[in-house]
Amino acid sequence: MADGAGLSRGIVNFHFASKENLLAETIRFLQDEYTANWQAMVAKAAPDTASQLLAMVTADLDKKICTHRKLAAWFALITESRSKPAYREMAWERDERYRVLLASICLKAREEGGYAFDPQSTADAIYAMQEGLWLRMMLFGRGYKREAALGVVLDALCTIFPRHFAPGGMPLKTKAEDQQRRDQQ
Repeated sequence: MADGAGLSRGIVNFHFASKENLLAETIRFLQDEYTANWQAMVAKAAPDTASQLLAMVTADLDKKICTHRKLAAWFALITESRSKPAYREMAWERDERYRVLLASICLKAREEGGYAFDPQSTADAIYAMQEGLWLRMMLFGRGYKREAALGVVLDALCTIFPRHFAPGGMPLKTKAEDQQRRDQQ
């Protein structure tokens, strides 16, 4: 790690004191960056359900977050977490806020669209798809690009939420949102 950062091993050892401290700080850094990124994208998105959902799932494929080096770091840390419960807790904690918000948006979409799916199971499936796409990008390197993964995400959104997304992933306004807009005018 020191070589990749252009630092001497002595400097890294002095600053972090142990491999465990270095890994914990790496997890915290990646976690904070990831969380700040998706929260910012959701905050910038339009308030309708489809736009909020689109912001959440495309945040995982944002250029700031979805790089080959960062994906490799995430999967290395996940692998390390199998033997270190503290790392596993940190990684799980990273995703908890994301998963809770994603499930609440799926619930709102179900209510608006009259879908028959379980919102938690749907959120879990979307989350698993995102993780799978990251894994595919990491395994295939530059042979599987973010743009291809984005196409998969947009197709999935159209399939799961047909009353919220047009083919190609463009958010649709639901009847409830149209009525709400008319009521506000």
